[in-house]
Amino acid sequence: MTGIVVLGSTNMDLVAYVPHAPKRGETVTGREFRTIPGGKGANQAVAAARAGGDVAMIGAVGSDEFGELLRHTLEASGVDTDLLRTAEGPSGTAHIVVDDEGGNSIVVIPGANGAVTALGPGDEALIATSDALLLQLELPLSAVLDGAEAARRHGVRTILTPAPAQPLPPELLAVTDLLVPNEHEAATLAGVADPHMAAEALLRQVPEVVITLGSAGSLYAARGSAPVTVPAPRVRAVDTTGAGDTFVGALAVALVEGRPVQQALSWASAAAALCVQRPGASTSMPYRSEIDDAS
Repeated sequence: MTGIVVLGSTNMDLVAYVPHAPKRGETVTGREFRTIPGGKGANQAVAAARAGGDVAMIGAVGSDEFGELLRHTLEASGVDTDLLRTAEGPSGTAHIVVDDEGGNSIVVIPGANGAVTALGPGDEALIATSDALLLQLELPLSAVLDGAEAARRHGVRTILTPAPAQPLPPELLAVTDLLVPNEHEAATLAGVADPHMAAEALLRQVPEVVITLGSAGSLYAARGSAPVTVPAPRVRAVDTTGAGDTFVGALAVALVEGRPVQQALSWASAAAALCVQRPGASTSMPYRSEIDDAS
């Protein structure tokens, strides 16, 4: 049995570190460039595996050198890649600018991820054996919906990160158990900026919501119970890339282990706080022992 299955993207992150992000028409001189394995799906898989989860990845890498490195990175973190396919052509890439405040802006080019339009052979059988399915929106929506519907058929909990933010079809929300947007994604989906009001609106569409609030922590809301806000550790952020994915991966592990929600959120926040103190996405994700020591 696989505790957590991730249906999602794998990208090579091409990261430029700059004093400030360039405005339109502006050229800035960066201080460093790094090539770092990433993608929201792969990031969540690595985060969950390092946090102690039994994790398998469904998706696709390209037939290029990036594809080989992306697969190796997942396997090195303990992620099962038997159903990670290789699509002819380039792997997905994310072009990231990180400023000196730790903020980032990102352009994603799907590459091989765009070839994943539905579940493939063996995918549903793997999902059926899991406790939770993690989903994001860097694959075609048809594949995300296919995975969520398969999970529902087999009584598997679905955890959806609605990023990059976009309108979600009602049929996807109908088979989503836990929605985990950040505050900006929540505002886009709910049409209201206040996180508490956004959570209230989103609960009309899904049974549980966790809204991540950056340095302010996270807000949990569920139908029929009072919302709970969990603070985040106070740290100095170096690079926030991958922090949300680290949070979701660690949260999934804690929930699969049966921890109470508030404890699970605190543990996931500790993982994300460790992540932002290091550069990169997958390379910055903490291991279980580190999270335990920090929480």
